[in-house]
Amino acid sequence: MARLLTYAPKNTWIHRLSGVTKLLFFVLWSIAGMLTYDTRVLAVMLAISLLIFKVSKTEWKQVGTVFKFILFFLFLNLITVFLFSPYQGTEIYGTKTVLFHIAGRYSVTTEQLFYEFNIMLKYFTVVPVVLMFMVTTNPSEFAASMNRLGISYNVGYAIAIALRYVPDVQSDFTKIKHAQEARGIEMSNKASIFKRLKNMANIIFPLIFSSMDRIDVVSNAMELRGFGKKKKRTWYMGKPLERNDYLTLAFVVCFVAAALVITFHDGNRFFNPFQ
Repeated sequence: MARLLTYAPKNTWIHRLSGVTKLLFFVLWSIAGMLTYDTRVLAVMLAISLLIFKVSKTEWKQVGTVFKFILFFLFLNLITVFLFSPYQGTEIYGTKTVLFHIAGRYSVTTEQLFYEFNIMLKYFTVVPVVLMFMVTTNPSEFAASMNRLGISYNVGYAIAIALRYVPDVQSDFTKIKHAQEARGIEMSNKASIFKRLKNMANIIFPLIFSSMDRIDVVSNAMELRGFGKKKKRTWYMGKPLERNDYLTLAFVVCFVAAALVITFHDGNRFFNPFQ
């Protein structure tokens, strides 16, 4: 089983960036993606996100399963938007171009399709950056970065442990799954989806118990070492900002500022091609 969303050290300039830089880039990029509905801005952000994703040399097996889940929930979101507000696009853009009628009050309009296309773009502009951030940032360095930004080291270290725990959970899941299959419980594609889901429930409780045992061991070890008794701590994985860090931060600040200016310069954050 390929390990998902697990840090993989590689020789790329993105991996060499400080965790502070990547965290700030992720936050600012996400803010821009959430605030803008300008298709031109989102298209540029999508191109940059895909370029960064490629440069980071992130492999599909690291993020493929998670990406498929995101696509599934994106599809549900788009369907739900249409079911509950089929004419949201016409209200936003001020025109109504009906392509075809479905039934009752439901008709497909060009404006609604364009509105939901923008929603899809918003997902795709942020998702590659999120996945890249997860697989290119050392958890310990991420904790140090959060602490440098003023976040309590207790919170940062808890998040770092959680990120480091992801591969262990996947490993335990695989071991329990193989043990269940050895007992004759079918969990491969040969069984129906409902039977596999039912059999998958047999993994949950052993996985929970093994996780609780691991949490107990880690918490006892941290308590014995006096973790959390001081207000500050030093970081072995912390590193200072370098030239590429400052260039990256300058780029994202300038880009986000330009994106927000383009989005809100006329008081309307929706790009309207129907006028």
